[in-house]
Amino acid sequence: MTTNPTRRWLLAAAAALTLSGPALAAEQIRVDLSPEQPERVRADKVQAAIDLLPKDYKFVNPGKLTVASVPGNLPFAVYASDTKTPIGSEPDVAQLVADSLGLELELIPIAWADWPLGVTSGKFDAAIHNITVTEERKEKFDFSTYRNDLLGFYVPHDSKITAITKRQDVAGLHGSVSSGTNQEEILLRWIEENKAEGLADTELSYFDDPVLQDLALESGRIEFYLGPNATSGFKAAKDGKIKNVGTLSGGFPDTAEIAVATRKDAGLAPAITAALNAQIQNGNYGKSLGRWGLDAESLSESRTNPPGLAKK
Repeated sequence: MTTNPTRRWLLAAAAALTLSGPALAAEQIRVDLSPEQPERVRADKVQAAIDLLPKDYKFVNPGKLTVASVPGNLPFAVYASDTKTPIGSEPDVAQLVADSLGLELELIPIAWADWPLGVTSGKFDAAIHNITVTEERKEKFDFSTYRNDLLGFYVPHDSKITAITKRQDVAGLHGSVSSGTNQEEILLRWIEENKAEGLADTELSYFDDPVLQDLALESGRIEFYLGPNATSGFKAAKDGKIKNVGTLSGGFPDTAEIAVATRKDAGLAPAITAALNAQIQNGNYGKSLGRWGLDAESLSESRTNPPGLAKK
């Protein structure tokens, strides 16, 4: 391990998770925080994907794929040690797409709330940051899927809870979930259904600060947390203070998928989908996700504008 500030390494254990249960195994991975990203998986041009690019499409910057990125937390994206370059699993996916299309990647760091207007106004060619396909979003954007959207139940590492895979498992527990999310909707529905069956109530706590939420879970003040599996899984792998006891599709019971978002009818989506499928088939995609411990969320095929989550 080097101490050079431009090439710092963080050793973490990456949990290999299944869709229906807790972690089955763990292996060590290295997370490179340097802006150069020498271990990032790169790809050759995919002519079949390039041929699908619209002849009249004008890229934001000629010869470049300009992608909105949201540095915030791993494994998705953070700033590198230079404090300005986004690195993480989502920039890695963006790199594979850009390479496949024969373009240079240009990542633009933004706040999450800014990607929709940035894409529709033509400020970015695409946005790549854990964006779930929904029917409402499909009215303004085209999508090329690249990852399953999983939610994970996490408990303190020394918890006696071994599995949370169905609504009856949360009865009588004290948990936490982020307000206004799909996972909150799932939990609240489960709680009402449990009440109707005479099962014990589930107490929920809400935290505005994720650090306080992590401390509450690690200390046992709350018994479980339900949130995006990727971020919690990375924390669990990094320090071992929490553990996974179950996962659900982010659209439970419907399948939810994460996708590259491009402007509606801009014509980029078919080319990006073809690029992703080429990288799935040649193994680069799997290597890229594996670098961040996201193997369990991999897809066997990228799809353009698949059915998305609908408001309930």
